[in-house]
Amino acid sequence: MRRLIPYGWLLFIGISWGATQPLAKIAVSSGYQPLGLIFWQMSISAVVLGLVNMIRRRPLPINRRVLPFYLAIALIGTVIPNAASYKAYTVLPAGIMSLLLSLIPMIAFPIALMLGLDRFSFKRMAGLSLGLFAVLLIVGVPEALPNAAMLAFIPLGLVPSLMYAFEGNFVARFGTGGAGPLQLLLGASIIGVGITGPLAVYSGQWINPLHVWGIADVAVVTSALIHSIVYTLYVMIVRQFGPVFSVQVSYVVTAAGLGWAMLILGERYAGPIWLALALMFMGIYLVSPNLRDTQNGKPHFE
Repeated sequence: MRRLIPYGWLLFIGISWGATQPLAKIAVSSGYQPLGLIFWQMSISAVVLGLVNMIRRRPLPINRRVLPFYLAIALIGTVIPNAASYKAYTVLPAGIMSLLLSLIPMIAFPIALMLGLDRFSFKRMAGLSLGLFAVLLIVGVPEALPNAAMLAFIPLGLVPSLMYAFEGNFVARFGTGGAGPLQLLLGASIIGVGITGPLAVYSGQWINPLHVWGIADVAVVTSALIHSIVYTLYVMIVRQFGPVFSVQVSYVVTAAGLGWAMLILGERYAGPIWLALALMFMGIYLVSPNLRDTQNGKPHFE
């Protein structure tokens, strides 16, 4: 029975994380704009992660060395990708966004090669090729998307995957400035609040919480809470069970994102989308690190 515990955590994390995709779709359905949404998402994350950090009795590092890392992770890990994804969610189905996010490990591979963090592998190149072919299925087959006008938003939907892939390689190449994973996200959330708050007010995208709440408001808060809690749990399983096992959460997040979108939003997908999902899974398997890649103790892209 104890052998099933790691898989239970994996399923819980993946299913919970997958639910944030349709919640994001709901959040933008009311007309809320990206900067306002990002501000409240990062504010809630800062509160939750701050409480977790206090319980762990770990002081948050604040010095000239670590502050640039907080800023970098805030921008490439949340502000830029979320601004793009929230805009893409206004048009693209949540399930399609889940599929595009599964490209993260495949995009991370060529970035790792350029930064000298990994060596060329035909196996991983094959995985990258499968991922690219899956995207071509989505954009090239007329029946794949409900509306041809959605094609113009696919590049925008790919921005988050690109940013997250770069984020993982950034940490692998330059480290975290002395902060732990949870502390890094906490510091980035605090910096992000300081950036997006004034921008949201100045651009007219501020969301005043003092009003009668609707489903979009509940979706914003729920998504932020899920992200904060699940990220903390993900850090836990990486440390306890290792990155090779933990990276398999990518499969669950993608499948759960599609499932939640069908259940909550009533989305339905044509045959090419399911073929693209199969190709994505094969691509994730081929580019995922194996045991030998992690034996030297160096961080690896996810």
